[in-house]
Amino acid sequence: MAEELIGIIGGTGLGDALAEHLEDGEFHDIDTPFGEPSMAIFVGKLGKRKVAFLNRHGKGHKLSPGEVPYAANIFALKELGVNAVIGSGAVGSLREEIAPGNLVIVDQFIDKTFRRQNSFFKGYGAVHCEGAEPVCGRLRKILADTAKDIETKTHPKGTYVCMEGPQFSTRAESIMHRAWGGDLIGMTAMPEAKLAREAQICYVLIALASDYDCWRPHDANKAKQTLLKEILANLQTATENCLELIKAVLASDGELVCEDCRCRKSLDLAVWTDQSQIGPDDKEKLKILFE
Repeated sequence: MAEELIGIIGGTGLGDALAEHLEDGEFHDIDTPFGEPSMAIFVGKLGKRKVAFLNRHGKGHKLSPGEVPYAANIFALKELGVNAVIGSGAVGSLREEIAPGNLVIVDQFIDKTFRRQNSFFKGYGAVHCEGAEPVCGRLRKILADTAKDIETKTHPKGTYVCMEGPQFSTRAESIMHRAWGGDLIGMTAMPEAKLAREAQICYVLIALASDYDCWRPHDANKAKQTLLKEILANLQTATENCLELIKAVLASDGELVCEDCRCRKSLDLAVWTDQSQIGPDDKEKLKILFE
């Protein structure tokens, strides 16, 4: 059996920090039917596991959330042979109990994005993947169980509200997101998670709380620069915590790639279009997604 290749998508904070810990590999430039990914993908070692690492925002954090080529990123990872992805991303906390510096292993999303390519199958046919459980429950359990053995405060579940951005929420929006049942607010989880499901990839997301969103007023006695320094310090702490968790997961004996997982069969009943109506060129272009 070939060595498993685990995909890791680094977001704000982790995108640069994790790169320093990768060994024995090389960068792969991959062109996809959906353009180029955020940057070349590094395939190498992190501990005892072989990983394919992608910095979501590109080199130097050049890409804002709405500019990230999500479809190209997921397709490129799939083309490299990735069937399990651990994503990460900075978020604002919508709950008092999720303190800055904490980690959350996300289990649900509310998608408010509207300008991004959220499917591989436009022009191909009607393809409807099940989304009730939008992350891989098997992978999430592995991360949650592993988190119990490290000191980092990790919440085993949480609902992530993904907004279009790049501007942050108004206070009215932040209060509304809390009323909806949101626990976190961010800008990058969608359509990444949806596309991973369409690619039959097991996907899990670690959210890094950097601050409380604006529903919770800042200390009026603190200068803006002081508040910014605090947020950056919180993000640094959360990044270190996330790196610790990822290393622990990769060092574990958990089955990160499982061919029998439901995520790996997400297209079995999803294509509603008659096969005779799908062009051979389209089938060839997207055949990797069905493997």
